[in-house]
Amino acid sequence: MSVPVLTVDGPSGSGKGTLSRILAHHAGWHLLDSGALYRLVALAGRKRGLDQDDIQGHAKLAAAMDVSFGLEAEHVSLEGQDVTDAIRTEEAGQDASRVAAWPPVREALLGRQRAFAEPPGLVADGRDMGTVVFPVAALKIFLTASAEERALRRYNQLKEKGSSASLSALSREITERDARDSSRAVAPLVPARDAEVIDSTGLSIGEVAARVIELGRRRALWR
Repeated sequence: MSVPVLTVDGPSGSGKGTLSRILAHHAGWHLLDSGALYRLVALAGRKRGLDQDDIQGHAKLAAAMDVSFGLEAEHVSLEGQDVTDAIRTEEAGQDASRVAAWPPVREALLGRQRAFAEPPGLVADGRDMGTVVFPVAALKIFLTASAEERALRRYNQLKEKGSSASLSALSREITERDARDSSRAVAPLVPARDAEVIDSTGLSIGEVAARVIELGRRRALWR
């Protein structure tokens, strides 16, 4: 690829988003939060007044919508407007599940995701970035952690936000989601054959970032 790309794939709760922002900030590269894109497609459809079953209309939005992701926090903009909170609601998640099942939307987003690869470089966060979207990325990371560790992280996040949660229920949900993601027919969650697999169980995000920064240095992606 003419533009260097670093992919960060892995299961829910592994720390992909935080790591990707640290790396993008370190390198001064662009950031792609691919997991937010389906939520954004559904939200854009609502803003445009599209029928919820208008597959082609949503596919056109997926290809053309103006999206940006902040590096300092989970900030997301759509058409210049801050939609960070709007795409994190339960309703947005349900809408995303619907549009994600439509092949034309998936195909449109494939091109949209690849369009994020602009100079000086891109850090792409997702589940199939290194296997499907950017198969020749300069560096591929597959970040994982035990289901128990990821459930505990999510539990602590919810507590900090003042929300109640069951640790055992979160652990069960994460395990079930892992099984669905890794066994699905389209773009299953698996490490790319040439990915660097990092288990973050028991590691701080700083320790993980330091490992990846050193890997990037060895491959001359940055100094």
